[in-house]
Amino acid sequence: MNRKFLTTLAATAGLAVAAAAMVTAPAMAVIPTSTSAVNTDEQGIALHGYDAVAYFTVGKPTQGDARFKASYNGATYLFATAENQHKFQANPAAFAPQYGGFCAMGVALEKKLDGDPNVWKIVGGKLYLNVNQDVSVAWNRDIPGNLARANENWPTIKNQTPESLN
Repeated sequence: MNRKFLTTLAATAGLAVAAAAMVTAPAMAVIPTSTSAVNTDEQGIALHGYDAVAYFTVGKPTQGDARFKASYNGATYLFATAENQHKFQANPAAFAPQYGGFCAMGVALEKKLDGDPNVWKIVGGKLYLNVNQDVSVAWNRDIPGNLARANENWPTIKNQTPESLN
């Protein structure tokens, strides 16, 4: 068999596993009827209240504090420290999760699923979330291919409701 065929077969198998994991563990976005491009709760809090800057500075999910907050793209982000708040305010696009904090693999599959702040990866200086650890495994099998699909899908789905896509 040729290399291209094997690569395509492996990518297809990875997507099938990811799709199966999403079907068995429903994880709609926080607000299934929202047309927002940012995954927030009913109060407009993004990233489930986790500090977007901490992923880059301390290398782990860190719960934010309501005393330190900033608005970006219609959502409120919380931060563990005033320093992180100021870093975010200086360049929010550098720290905000890609695809509005929706599951990156879900976006590759044309879905808007909740992004779990504890299932994350920084790729090319950008923060990506996935819905769960099983989906993250599938995402990691072909990050470049999954990113290409997600980047292609995002402009079309970003303002659609999660429930209309799932």
